[in-house]
Amino acid sequence: MEALTATPRALFPRASPAAAALMATARRTPSARRRCAAPVRASAAAAEPAGDDGAAAAAPKKVLKKKPVYSMKKGQIVRVDKERYLNSINYLSVGHPPFYKGLDYIYEDRGEVLDIRIFETGEYALIAWVGIPTPPAWLPTYMLIKSDKLDYERI
Repeated sequence: MEALTATPRALFPRASPAAAALMATARRTPSARRRCAAPVRASAAAAEPAGDDGAAAAAPKKVLKKKPVYSMKKGQIVRVDKERYLNSINYLSVGHPPFYKGLDYIYEDRGEVLDIRIFETGEYALIAWVGIPTPPAWLPTYMLIKSDKLDYERI
């Protein structure tokens, strides 16, 4: 047993030069490659004249995105305008029969704005109705009527 531990190279055959080169490149870490590339970039920047103002203008500038301005706030109490909703694509896409009474709670009960997003088709609000066991719905904000007070009364 001592003979096996004394000569570990004897247990494994010698690798070919191509396999040894492959193993050597596999051992390199990405950070090692980055360290090699950094001096090249620094030397290119140092080669330009120091008095040139074009180098400062050529540096990339950070572009800050503007925060979107929403028409209402989270937590706002709203209800849905019946005329606008019945004439919208949202209602027509559901396929309810005329004079469908199952959605009257969205016109009469208070809904709370959970989230507001601007999509490609416009500004939408995620509305959850208080006391109604239904999932929240995304509705366009143009068809929502804001309520100024929290003690909202049914129509």
